[in-house]
Amino acid sequence: MKNLTSIFLLGILLCTNSLMAQDEPSDLDLFVNDMLFLADGFASPASESAAYQATAGWFTSARALEKWKVDVSLHGNAIFVPSSKKEFTLNNNDFRILQIVGDDRALVPTAFGASTDIQFEGQRNIVIEEQDDLPLVPPGTEIPISSFDAIDGIDKGALVYPFAQVSVGLPYGTEIGVRALPSMEIDGSEFSTYGVGIKHNFNQYFRFDDEENLQVAAILSYNIFDVKYEFDPISIEQVVQLDLIDVSANVWMAEILASKKYENFEIFGALGVAQSDFAYEFGGSGIALSRLNTEMTRLNDKEAQFKGDIGFNLYFNRFKVSTMATAGKFVNVNLGLHFIL
Repeated sequence: MKNLTSIFLLGILLCTNSLMAQDEPSDLDLFVNDMLFLADGFASPASESAAYQATAGWFTSARALEKWKVDVSLHGNAIFVPSSKKEFTLNNNDFRILQIVGDDRALVPTAFGASTDIQFEGQRNIVIEEQDDLPLVPPGTEIPISSFDAIDGIDKGALVYPFAQVSVGLPYGTEIGVRALPSMEIDGSEFSTYGVGIKHNFNQYFRFDDEENLQVAAILSYNIFDVKYEFDPISIEQVVQLDLIDVSANVWMAEILASKKYENFEIFGALGVAQSDFAYEFGGSGIALSRLNTEMTRLNDKEAQFKGDIGFNLYFNRFKVSTMATAGKFVNVNLGLHFIL
C-alpha cells in the first residue's frame, strides 16, 4: 500500500510539473511582454493628451445659434506638455528577457520626449518554440537580441494643429456641430480627427432667457482622434523592425457650459468629463510584428478624465473670435475664427 501511495503522489507531481511547463511563457512571449512595457511607457502620455485635444473648442457660448443659422469656424489647437510627461523611469527588474545596456536604471523618453542614447539588449537568445506558431522559423532556432536603441520622442513642448468645424442652430434651443481634420503631418507626427457634438440651452425653460442673462447649456460630443508618432527605426535583427506607433482614441465628452455676454464681449466656462478608449499599434516589419500588435490590444484601455474650460469671445459684425484654455493633466489652448451665415 505504501508503494502504491508513493506512485500516486509521484504521478500527481509529474502532472503538476507538466501543466506548469505548458503555462510557462516562451522566450518570444517574454520578448513581446518586454516590448509592450516599453510601448506603454512611451505612448501613455500621448493617449492621455488625446482627450484634451479631441474635445477642445466644441462650443464657446451657452447661447444656441438661432434656428438654421450656420457657424463656420477654423481653429488652431495647441497642447502644452509638462516635463513630467516627457520621460519615464525603468530598471532591469521591469524586464524578463531584455536589460539596459551598461546600467540598472534609466530615464527613457515618452512620445513627447527628446532623443536618447539609452540602449537595450537581450539577457539571452530567443529560442523559438512550437507554441510560438512562426511557420517560417523552425522550432529550436536561436535568435540573438543584439543591442537596440530606445525609441526617440518628437522633442516637443507644444503640439499645434488646425481643424475646421461647422455648427447649425436647430429648433428648441439646440445646436449641432461637426468637425474634421483629414490626415496632416506636423513635425514628424500625423494627426487626424473627426467628431460630432450637440448643445442644448436650459434658459428657455426659465424666465431668464434674455440674451444678456447668464446662459447655461449641456454639451455631449463624440470624437475620433488619431496620431501617429514616427521615430528613427529600431531594429532587432531577424525579429522585428519598428518605425512608428499609432495612438487612436474614441472620446465621449459631457459638459455643463455657462456664459455671460457684455455687449461685444462674452466670457464662458465649462466643467465636464471625457471618457477615452485608447488603442495602440506599431508600424514596421519582421516576424514578431504581427504577434506584437496582437498582444498590443492588452494595452487598450478606458480612462475618464475631468476637465475644466475657460475662455472668452469677441463679437464683430459677421464673425467672432473665440479663445479657450483647458486645464487638467495637460493645458490645451484653442483659438477659433467663426463666421456666422
